[in-house]
Amino acid sequence: MSGLRGRTVFITGATRGIGREIALRCARDGANVVITGKTAEPHAKLPGTIHSVAAEVVEAGGQALALQLDVRDEAAIQAAVAQAVEHFGGLDILVNNASAISLTPTLATPAKKLDLMWDVNMRATFLTSQACIPHLKHSDNPHILTLSPPLNMDAKWFAPHLAYTLSKYGMSMVMLGLAREFATDGIAANCLWPATTIATAAIEFNFPEAILRASRRPAIVADAAHVILTREAKRCSGNLFIDEAVLREAGVVDFAQYAVEPGSAPFGDLFID
Repeated sequence: MSGLRGRTVFITGATRGIGREIALRCARDGANVVITGKTAEPHAKLPGTIHSVAAEVVEAGGQALALQLDVRDEAAIQAAVAQAVEHFGGLDILVNNASAISLTPTLATPAKKLDLMWDVNMRATFLTSQACIPHLKHSDNPHILTLSPPLNMDAKWFAPHLAYTLSKYGMSMVMLGLAREFATDGIAANCLWPATTIATAAIEFNFPEAILRASRRPAIVADAAHVILTREAKRCSGNLFIDEAVLREAGVVDFAQYAVEPGSAPFGDLFID
């Protein structure tokens, strides 16, 4: 695949951060981008709405459909996917980006937070993929890409934030399962995770400012996603990709361009040794 022109891409959690950046990268190819998220009206603390990102997508050269969606709602997922398919005439790519985070130890994680992370992370990844797969089967190069980490069983990644790790690893396990289950349908199912912290709201609100300054911009993840999504699906499935490795393989050598603060040493992300 040379690009994503005319491809229909359904993205969860696309109002800001990595989701927004992937939407804009797809738009620059001329893709049809379905922008989903909970934020339809401006938020007091967080930038971006489904409508503002849809406008950016059009300005970048793509077509856009903005749909308000709470990924915890199974019926809403089904309805959004159906509306996207009706609007654009099909579906080629699903990007599971929506995620909830609480880096709390076990005794400080109430059931409400556990349920939120499980529902937004693992459960929504499963249900959104489930809703999209019947339509992806009609694409000539169908991809599911999930923003979730490699499966590192070292207990150091569980002990500090057990509930969060379980929910994120659950997303990755869903991808590995789908890759095998739908291999004969030619549907690629892969994971993508950053080698470093990425300057998103999650980093801003959960880590010291110094880590935010040592982070990379979301564009690095979007560029890596583009490399994956333009590969032949039948030959690229069941992988736990790291953004920097994907881009190095594609010939990128200048990673300073992605730095939030030029000259700073990048800070390694969770789940990356």
